[in-house]
Amino acid sequence: MNVAKLAVVGVVVAATLLATCGGTTPAADEYAVTGTAHAGPVCPVQHDPPDPACADRPVAGAVLLIVDDAGRTVAETRTDADGHFTTELPAGNYTLVPQPVEGLLGTAQPQTFTTGRGLAPALDVAYGTGIR
Repeated sequence: MNVAKLAVVGVVVAATLLATCGGTTPAADEYAVTGTAHAGPVCPVQHDPPDPACADRPVAGAVLLIVDDAGRTVAETRTDADGHFTTELPAGNYTLVPQPVEGLLGTAQPQTFTTGRGLAPALDVAYGTGIR
């Protein structure tokens, strides 16, 4: 193989590595924020011991906005089928603002949280079903 062919192969390999690596890893200054959205109660009467059939259910597809201290929406995430969500944010103070979900009476309350080195916010987003 001549030098020109080796140079072309090297460029193709480098470009492939850059393309597959770019965007797949969060920036070094971003931190994971995770959580779960659930709705309850699902039974009109609570039992003691608790009935597993009456456990809160996950809320799939809930839209959650993340707002910074200046009131700007800096991220939007959506819960998966199990009610879980995750997003990456730079260090700072934020408010998670849950949006209404069709079929649920109440909207979950906003929550403030902080990201940064050594912090791993795991948020619990509780929607109401209207059963009391």
